[in-house]
Amino acid sequence: MTAQTSHQTLKIAIPNKGSLATAAADILRESGYRQREDSKQLTLADPDNGVEFFYLRPRDIALYVGEGTLDVGITGRDLLRDSGAKAEEALTLGFGRSTFRFAGPRGRYAEIADLAGTRIATSYVGIVRTFLEERGLDATVVRLDGAVESSIQLGVADVVADVVETGSTLRQAGLETFGESILESEAVLITRVGGPRDGGPHSAFEIFRRRIEGVLVARSYVMMDYDIADTDLEAAIELTPGIEGPTIAPLGREGWSAVRAMVPRAGSQRLMDDLYNLGARGILLTDIHACRL
Repeated sequence: MTAQTSHQTLKIAIPNKGSLATAAADILRESGYRQREDSKQLTLADPDNGVEFFYLRPRDIALYVGEGTLDVGITGRDLLRDSGAKAEEALTLGFGRSTFRFAGPRGRYAEIADLAGTRIATSYVGIVRTFLEERGLDATVVRLDGAVESSIQLGVADVVADVVETGSTLRQAGLETFGESILESEAVLITRVGGPRDGGPHSAFEIFRRRIEGVLVARSYVMMDYDIADTDLEAAIELTPGIEGPTIAPLGREGWSAVRAMVPRAGSQRLMDDLYNLGARGILLTDIHACRL
């Protein structure tokens, strides 16, 4: 019996559809967990890893976790905040990023203060009401599910509050964003407030969290290997300090050393150029599939 299966099964809520569902399934597979092959499957047990997955509407996940029915979940920060559930973020996951903005007819609104007395159409009533209350603004929030852009033309609202990506949909409706953003959202790992994070470093939740973190780090870093003359070693190490220091070994070629270090994926090609210009040779980049730090 493994260390994880000796604990109570961890119950995990996963989005059942949409972009969050695909990305969540990918990161879980990379973390060594089974995932469903049939999109109609509602639950999936993975006894070897001590977990059970429940595939739910993304909007409902925070409620199940907040009530303690399920131990942990993956959902969007926007859906967590909008739900009002007694759940909190345990880890940001780096996918599903989106920005919430106010938008209105071109040239009519310029700043957040202009929202006073307006009717605001949105699918995220909780988020918008909290935003308004924190700024002392009095406005009417109208709940609409799905696309809200047409609500102004139809006379239901004066302003909309919605996810903005390229802004093309808003422009087609004759709208433009204004004021500060309402919320910067992304996918997050959530637990009930005061929930399973209290289980200690060997608990099922901590093992699950470490696996996810290991994949996130692996996605952000690559392993770099290169050979460098000892006279340039100190300068090379300044360029590639690694996580806790690089691994350095003498080469069969006298006066040269082999260096291995984890480096950020972003900018790694430029780093290779800098090392080459310094005199390094045999420079290799290797993907990291998972790690524990």
